[in-house]
Amino acid sequence: MATDSAADGGIHDEDALGKAYDGRLVRRLAGYVRPYWPLAAGAIVCLFVEGAMTLVGPALTERVIDVAMPHHDTALILRSVALFGLALVVQFCCSYGETILTSLLGQRVMRDLRLQIFAHLQGLSIAFFDRNPVGRLVTRVTSDVEALNELFTAGVVSGLGDLFTLLVIAVSLLVVDWRLALTSFLVIPFVYLTSHVFRVKVRQAYRDIRLRLARINAFLQERLTGMRIVQLFGREHTEAARFDGLNTAHLDAHLRSITVYALYFPAIEILTSVALASLIVAAAGRVHVGTLKVGVLAAFFLLVRRFFQPLQDLSDKYNTLQQAMASSERVFKLLDEPLGAAAVALPLPVRDRLARADGPAVASRDVAAAGAGAPMATAAAGESSVGVTIAFEDVWFAYDVAHMAGAAPRTGEPEWVLKGVSFRAVPGETVAIVGHTGAGKTTVVSLLMRFYDPQRGRITLDGVDIREIPVNELRARVGYVQQDIFLFAGDVASNIRLSSQLSDADVERAAVRVGADRIIRRLPGGYHYELGERGASISVGERQLLSFARAIAAAPSLLILDEATSAVDSEIEAEIQAALAELMRGRTTIAIAHRLSTIVDADEILVMQHGEIRERGTHRDLLTRAGLYDRLYRLQVGEVPATV
Repeated sequence: MATDSAADGGIHDEDALGKAYDGRLVRRLAGYVRPYWPLAAGAIVCLFVEGAMTLVGPALTERVIDVAMPHHDTALILRSVALFGLALVVQFCCSYGETILTSLLGQRVMRDLRLQIFAHLQGLSIAFFDRNPVGRLVTRVTSDVEALNELFTAGVVSGLGDLFTLLVIAVSLLVVDWRLALTSFLVIPFVYLTSHVFRVKVRQAYRDIRLRLARINAFLQERLTGMRIVQLFGREHTEAARFDGLNTAHLDAHLRSITVYALYFPAIEILTSVALASLIVAAAGRVHVGTLKVGVLAAFFLLVRRFFQPLQDLSDKYNTLQQAMASSERVFKLLDEPLGAAAVALPLPVRDRLARADGPAVASRDVAAAGAGAPMATAAAGESSVGVTIAFEDVWFAYDVAHMAGAAPRTGEPEWVLKGVSFRAVPGETVAIVGHTGAGKTTVVSLLMRFYDPQRGRITLDGVDIREIPVNELRARVGYVQQDIFLFAGDVASNIRLSSQLSDADVERAAVRVGADRIIRRLPGGYHYELGERGASISVGERQLLSFARAIAAAPSLLILDEATSAVDSEIEAEIQAALAELMRGRTTIAIAHRLSTIVDADEILVMQHGEIRERGTHRDLLTRAGLYDRLYRLQVGEVPATV
């Protein structure tokens, strides 16, 4: 079971906690707080006033016992009671105000930070997502940001209040009677030692809880996504047993943390009682001889008891601060990741807030330099159906993390996925790419869309290197139909108009042109029908038709079809092929095909093998050569055995 648990954790495990205070991280966090400094200032004022009010009760108690009661001064007692009640009201208002203000501060900082992280994630290269699990990135936006919220709502501001309260009470104790104060302070070293042990133990307990919770989340995500496979292979009991192991480990971690708390707070109570007992021993003789008044002793009792409460809170806040530092380090490490070609700017109000505060260099981090070339002079997507000229010029590419990340090259050559690929597609022409699985067909499309950049060679659009074209403009000119269809949860219309701001009439017109309207009209609500997650509420073929309508809705100049008709039946495929014939007229089309029967009319067919173009020509020409394409074609039509 331990092996399974480890396997279920793996890359989802959190990093170890760092130091409790890091000035560099605190300065960066301050940039997010500055726009809301009135909230922070108001909360601190409330805490200071609340801390000062803690002195009112002991002072009034001393006055009532030593002055009012011996002289039977009922009026003084009533005034003291009224003042004490007023102090309680002020404390209540300050506590309420501090809670509201710190909560507003934390929530607004979280809002800005999450918006910035999400905008930054959208601008990162696909290579980054290849090497970072989704679960970990989700944790950055949720759990790590929530830890920072705890820092603002129950950590740093409240900690300042506790420190102020400690200072005020300590000074008051020394002013009232320094000898009794020193007697009360004798247990502080033991309180510090107990709190230190508590911090160490609870730190490890909290980390174990987070680690095991991350493993549970990862396990659930994978099993729920693959529930069909679990049920198909009868894995229900096995997976339930594995989940029970993860759940038990999470329970044990929680019980350990509860045990730590259950030991710590009684220990502090015992030390507080020892301090009070020391006061009694030290004060008994002085009270007897009349050098110490009973009211002073009573005030000391109240002050000493309140003195140890902030000490307890500070120990807990130390762990909050430590976790916040670890979370902020992970968050800022993500925000410091260099952006890829897809530059995504923060919403303007957020940029303005942080810019006014002279906080993090938002503008420099959230507008990528890569791919931010000058706009092309051609019309925007949807305004023209004129095709473009695409050219691959001796392109080499490898899915190598070190090379893609721009790090120093490793010793030796990377594993090239594309090797010296060169071809040209002009307006009105269809270029088809075929080959065995792993030949590099989809990689060609990924490079053309600038999901990755080649290590050697270049790709041009109308003679301009695509790395010099703003990536948003480049992709706006492309209509892309993937083999792995992705639809968002939402209505049908919003999924079709995904690429641009289209009217309802434009959406319906796009659906009609590919024959999707016939299916949409059968759905409850038509274009307003709500799709499930990834479009799960409709069939694969219907999802593919919607993706077709989405691709051509904005009248792109370049069509990229990645086995676009693989999931539709013959009747619908015939309708799509008829629509495609009209849509491809005047446009440039690149089609990746596994079924060779769908590209027999292509102007040029590129046959790829092991990342290289081995053959090129029309369908008829390639058949006459009796080469690789002829063999693939005959395999598909059943004219040669599969072992050939």
